[in-house]
Amino acid sequence: MLKLLLLISILVSSILHANILQEAIDKAPSGSILKLPRGVYKGNIIIDKPLTIIGKEDGVVIDAENLGTVITINSSFVTLKNLKIINSGDRHENLDAAIKVNKAVQCEISHCVIDNCLFGIDMQMVDNSIVSHNTITSKDFKLGLRGDGLRLWYSNNNIVKKNSLIKSRDMVIWYSHGNQIEENFGSHNRYSLHFMYAGKNFIKNNTYQFNSVGIFFMYSKDSIATGNTIRSSQGATGMGIGLKDVSNFTIKDNTIIYCAQGLYIDRSPFEPDTNNWIMGNKILYNSEAIHFHSLSENNIIKDNIIMGNIEDVVNDSRGGKTNDNDIIGNYWDNYEGFDKNRDNIGDTPHQVYQYADQLWVYNPDVKFFYGSPVISLLNFLAKLAPFTKPVFLFEDQEPIVKIKG
Repeated sequence: MLKLLLLISILVSSILHANILQEAIDKAPSGSILKLPRGVYKGNIIIDKPLTIIGKEDGVVIDAENLGTVITINSSFVTLKNLKIINSGDRHENLDAAIKVNKAVQCEISHCVIDNCLFGIDMQMVDNSIVSHNTITSKDFKLGLRGDGLRLWYSNNNIVKKNSLIKSRDMVIWYSHGNQIEENFGSHNRYSLHFMYAGKNFIKNNTYQFNSVGIFFMYSKDSIATGNTIRSSQGATGMGIGLKDVSNFTIKDNTIIYCAQGLYIDRSPFEPDTNNWIMGNKILYNSEAIHFHSLSENNIIKDNIIMGNIEDVVNDSRGGKTNDNDIIGNYWDNYEGFDKNRDNIGDTPHQVYQYADQLWVYNPDVKFFYGSPVISLLNFLAKLAPFTKPVFLFEDQEPIVKIKG
């Protein structure tokens, strides 16, 4: 009797701990399609052959029970669709994730919900693949301790479209080229989109809000960002779009609104004899519309609408040569000139100087007094009867007088 009870106990334990999904994957021929019915399946599965796994109805859950990575893909031609993937481990050194894809091509991850996973989708050396219509949320940790919602690492020519990253850390595109990043949404993250050593990427029609930084480009070149909306980047240094050591970029037709720094430019363009084109953007109601740091010249800043900002242009580096950028044909809401011939171009250039009320640019401790009557009075007197020479920042020789449309 005792032996029988022991045998039953062993069988029950074996059934409870069996990974039915992994067994099905192992037994399936290469190229198979597994259509899963509603239910909870044990995670920590490994896919090492071309395979498709589809939730044929809602409620297909793959649960790693807070241990390790939920799904690891070590093969090309793998598709995951309509799955809910939850409860990865929390070890940063192991990159515990919902989905890891390694050294693969032509994979697809779409219409999946990822929840309570440290990292979302981690793609290393993955090319020509699609990540679309997924919703990704990290573990409920402090911002810096969360994992990245989506990571492309040495991964090229992928389509990342219509994903939502909410309460994650970053979406990073590092050492990755030729990717299309389109119509994604990011909220309450750190860097909603962060590029490093990346080129020829196309970033279009994404919406990012309530993040620390909207889009930041570092050490990159030959990319286009157009039609994106970045609003309400949070914190005293919340940033819309940042450019650091980048060359041959086009930043066009984006809307940056309600950020501490709208457009941040640091030593860009970086390569000699190159330009960055910053055109047709709406930079609205930010603390600083454009912030120059370090030597940044040869940017073409044209046809932008710069309106409602506390400061239009800030240069925090003495000798930064702000005026060595080609700044022309922009609308400035504080332009004080006239348009006598009604060609919608100001009769006199729009010139911007740095007065006494911008002492905080070089000495941040003064910012405590920003907006106070004392600093306002100093600024008024400096303009009325200058007791120190104001710093000339730049001029727009053909400022637009009225916004059309």
